[in-house]
Amino acid sequence: MKIFLLFICFFTVLLAQDSQTKENEYTLGEGVQVGTLPLYIGGYFSADYTKKSNTNRYRVDDIALLAYGNYNKFSYLAEMEYKEFYTYTDFNATHTIERNTRLHTERLYIDYTFNENFMLRGGKYNSPIGFWNLLPINVLRDTTSNPVSTSILFPKFSTGLYGSYSKYGDDELQIDVILQHNDDLDANYNNYKTDEHYGAGVSYTHNDLNVKLNIGMFDNVVSDTSSTHLYYAVASLQYDAEHYKITSEFGTQRNNKGFTTKYAGYLQGGYRFNEKHLGIVRLESYSQTDTNRQDNIAIVGYTYRPLYPVAFKAEYQFHSLHDENQFLFSWSVLF
Repeated sequence: MKIFLLFICFFTVLLAQDSQTKENEYTLGEGVQVGTLPLYIGGYFSADYTKKSNTNRYRVDDIALLAYGNYNKFSYLAEMEYKEFYTYTDFNATHTIERNTRLHTERLYIDYTFNENFMLRGGKYNSPIGFWNLLPINVLRDTTSNPVSTSILFPKFSTGLYGSYSKYGDDELQIDVILQHNDDLDANYNNYKTDEHYGAGVSYTHNDLNVKLNIGMFDNVVSDTSSTHLYYAVASLQYDAEHYKITSEFGTQRNNKGFTTKYAGYLQGGYRFNEKHLGIVRLESYSQTDTNRQDNIAIVGYTYRPLYPVAFKAEYQFHSLHDENQFLFSWSVLF
């Protein structure tokens, strides 16, 4: 398994370098156009390794196919994915292999752009909350892991309508609205099972600084006869300059009885040594009252991109929870 992973990593670097030197041919990360149709086919792949105190895990995590394009004022995206396709775990010298061959619908939507200010979307899409949730593909993120806050405060995906209004000038103002009053297109591929989600967001951009506020309510379906209304609020900030990138998101969640998550958030700083090398430090903290779980996390990471659509990422996590410290390494490619 280790030799296999090293081989495919080395092959990817060669492929990236080769695609960069050949002109008028396929470029890695840009997909392939089907004839003269407004249809591009692409995809992405990721594999990772996790080391904990007495556990080693090797995993082929994401195998996804993308279809996208645009025609006049319409554009669309379809994304089908295998998640945790193959997992090999060594726990106290005991080996287990798990395979998940279920194909999921991650995203499937159509956009209609009225003009430079108004856009309407219908289908299943990433909930436009904060910054991190808008980067669902491993290769596009700065670290292998996701901040805990991005998976416990709100639904990662929504199925329904989404509308946005943007005003451009010296600064940029954007208003987002989420409207879902139906079942999820693929309820097994979401962090919450929802049949309702109503949200609103406003973001303001000035030079390299972007601030954002999101609020919303969703119905957490526990069973066929039981569900709970949950409310969230998330404040986000991102400063993205030539060498420095700072991102922060903090939020809370409650139901009709009180807080289910008192607080959850992160502060991440990145330094670009050059276009290929990025160093990352992230601090996280959360406190969930419904599960009586809280943790403080410090993460140190490094990302190497021989080409932007190829990423090798390593990180070490320090947790206040006992025995949760771990090392992660991933390799991911966008085709």
